[in-house]
Parts: sequence; structure tokens; C-alpha cells
Amino acid sequence: MGFFQVGFVSVYLSDSLLSGFVTGASITVLTSQVKYLLGLDIPRSGGIGSLVTTWINIFRSIHRTNLCDLITSFLCFLVLIPAKELNERFKSKLKAPIPVELFVVVAATLASHFGKLRENYGSSISGHIPTGFLPPRPPDWALIPNVALDAIPIAIIGFAITVSLSEMFAKKHGYSVRANQEMYAIGFCNIIPSFFHCFTTSAALAKTLVKESTGCRTQMSGLVTSLVILLVLLVIAPLFYSLQKCVLAVITIVNLRGALRKFRDLPKMWHLSKVDTVIWGVTMVATALISTEIGLLVGVCFSMLCVIFRTQRPEAPLLGWVAESETYESLSAYKNLQTKPGVVVFRFEAPLYYINKECFKSILYKQTGVNPVWVKAAKKKAEKRMLKEKEEGSGDKQSDIPTDLGLEAVGFHTIVIDCCAVQFLDTAGIRTLQEVCKDYGDIDVHVLLAQCNPSVRSSLLRGDFFKEGEEHLLFHSVHQAVDFALGTQGHGACKN
Repeated sequence: MGFFQVGFVSVYLSDSLLSGFVTGASITVLTSQVKYLLGLDIPRSGGIGSLVTTWINIFRSIHRTNLCDLITSFLCFLVLIPAKELNERFKSKLKAPIPVELFVVVAATLASHFGKLRENYGSSISGHIPTGFLPPRPPDWALIPNVALDAIPIAIIGFAITVSLSEMFAKKHGYSVRANQEMYAIGFCNIIPSFFHCFTTSAALAKTLVKESTGCRTQMSGLVTSLVILLVLLVIAPLFYSLQKCVLAVITIVNLRGALRKFRDLPKMWHLSKVDTVIWGVTMVATALISTEIGLLVGVCFSMLCVIFRTQRPEAPLLGWVAESETYESLSAYKNLQTKPGVVVFRFEAPLYYINKECFKSILYKQTGVNPVWVKAAKKKAEKRMLKEKEEGSGDKQSDIPTDLGLEAVGFHTIVIDCCAVQFLDTAGIRTLQEVCKDYGDIDVHVLLAQCNPSVRSSLLRGDFFKEGEEHLLFHSVHQAVDFALGTQGHGACKN
């Protein structure tokens, strides 16, 4: 993936999606730690719906709660939460954060060892931790055909999780993340350790939150962590034999509180953007209730659907003139705007393509109050009635039949379409503009285009939108288009 430079997929991970994903994953991690807080021995659940299954097993076994583990968890919470809050409040005054987790681990290990909590109260402890390294050997290449298909989604999900966490912390601490570089890093972190019996790796939410909350900022923290882990693997591991698992669970849960605080931001997020809030909620619920992998996929798909929905039903206001200026703004958003007699100015605030082409026409007809197709149909119907009455010799009734349903019935002679917010056109969009020009032209209403960007102008020219010699009908501003319409009464405007 890194070799083929497909890191661009990270652009589909929006801020609201990443926030919802991290919060949902945090709930999953929290759920996985609850059994250790209570000292319950329940089977580990995985796959789809693991969160629900885990909570069902917890409530089924809650009567077997180990009081020693429960009390230890409560005491650790009483120490860790205030200490972490003090670290955050006075971090500008502290040269280094207080390593309260280390103090808690050491104190809990000593208390468990000398208090013989395992023997006296049946407390769940870490137990034997093997030391040393396994000798390296090449992977079993015969397994590759069996695992190749599974490796693809694992690689994609691993990359997405890594980039999502990276983006979240990059935004928080003010640096940038290069997605393709992350792919190379993840690739080498899996290829090289594969010779040493290592598991596949990607970013880990709980461990990342723990490191970030303890003040880690640079690659030096990774080096220090590696040295400490090396020391643990070779020497110190047996010393943690008596450490209660509930202590490690409390440390993990306490460091998830930053992600869980996102729930407090929901009212503000809803006020800023309802769509982003819905994306956050859908991603969070799918990640927590289904699985992290499927939750991320659901979030990406749903956010893309929201983008399509936004372009399918965009804002499309009529514009009015700001007195003593050349500016045109939305009549529904601003007061004291003026309109030019006989000219309607319309802005479509989205790309014009196959998905919203019908929406463009329907909103245009609704805003102008004139559907040219219906007007043409009414004129043809009136003409047929006239011919029929002539054939029947009812000439005396001709004066009662409308003979002109064009300019007088419409009330305007020119429509100026402000294209400043139209980022691009496809073939369906070009045909739609041609149809609009033709339909309005048939009822003597002319259509002018203003403020088209170079991409739109190029698409119009390539799509034979104009007849030969009519390129001047693309105006640089709405004001110029309106002046042209008032000066010519629309004559010579685009009529295909």
C-alpha cells in the first residue's frame, strides 16, 4: 500500500468520524476491562457484538464479584483520577508529569505480595510472565496462500486505526501526519518482526492514550518504552507476578476518560453541525456495538453518503443587490436587498452532476415561480383550442383565449445563474444547463451564467454548450451579467 502511494484514502477519515470511532473503541476497551475490576473469570468475547456479549456475561456472573479486587479498583480510582486531573491542571508549572501510574503499580504489587491477596482472597494476579526471546526463524511461506486474503482487510483496518489515532493526536498537538509514511512504518513493523514470532501490529488505542496522558511527545518516548520493555522481558517480569490485574484495568480506564469526554461536547457539536454529530453518533454506535473494523467501515460509508446527500439537496437561494455596490447576496439571509426589474439572480451552491441535476431544475423552477415546460404546455394547449374553435367557426370567442403566455405571464425576461459555488460539471450537468436554456428560451426568458471557475468554463466549452461566437455570455461577475440583461433585455443570450 505504501509502495503504490494509496495513503490518499486517509482523506475520507473526517474529524467527526475519527472522534466517533475513538469514542466507540474506548467503550469497547472499557468493557473489556470491567471483568478485571470485578475479579470475574468470564470468557473473552470477540467478533461482531462482542460488547453486548461481554456485558451479558458480566451481569450473569456479577454475583461472583471478588470483593478484594473491587476494593482495590475503587482505591486505585480514588488515587489516579485526582492525580491525573492535577497533572493536567498544573502541567504548565510541572517540569515533568508526576508518574502516578508507576507509584500505583509499585504500591499495589507490594501490597498484593506481602498481603498475600491471591492466597487469602482469591484475587486475580498477573501470574508468571516468561522472560527472554525466542530464536528467529523464517516464516512458513506455505501459509501465505491461506492468509493472503485475510491479510488485505487486516492491513486496511490496521492502517485506518493507526492513521485515525495519529490524526487525532496530530490535531491536538499541532503537527501533521503523512499517510504513506505511516504505511511504510506499519509494513516494516510487521515484516521484520515476522522473523521473531511477533503478532501483527498497528496502533493500540489504550496504550497510545496511556502514553499521551503521561506526557510523551517525541520518538524518544518510544526508545525509552522499548528499553523498559526490554528490561522487563529480560529481568523485571517476574517481579510483577503478584500485581493484580484490576490495577492494570484501572490505569487503562482512567486514561480513556479523554475520549469518553466527547459526550460532553455533543450539544456544542449539534449546534455547530447536525450532520457531523450524526456521523459521530453512527460511527460511535457501530464501532461499540458491532466491531471496531465494521464500525470504521460504516462510518466511512455513512460520511460519504452524507456528502452525497449534501450535494443532492444543496442551498439554492435567489440573490438581491446590495445598494451602491456590485455585490449580490441571498435574499433569505440578508435584509434591505434590492432586485432588478425583469432579472432573477439564482445561485446553486453545489457541483452540478448526475445526482442533483433534477434537484437543480426543480429548485430553479420553484424559486423563479415559473416552470417553462408547463408554460410551453399551456401555450400549446391554448393554440390547439384556438385551432379547434376556428375549425368549429367560433371566431367570436377568440378574444377570450390567451394568445401570449410568455413574457407577460412570467414577469421577468432574464435569469442569471451565479455559478461561483459550482465546483465542477459532468456531462449530465452540461445537458441540464442546455435544457434549462432551451426551455426558458422557448418562452422568451434568457439564461446567463456568471462567475464560472476555469474548470466549469472548460467543461462548458468541451461540451459544446455555446454556439460559435457566443463565449462572451460567460460573465466574470453577477453585476456584469445583470447590467448586460438590463441593457439588452436578454437579446443574444444563450439559446440552444
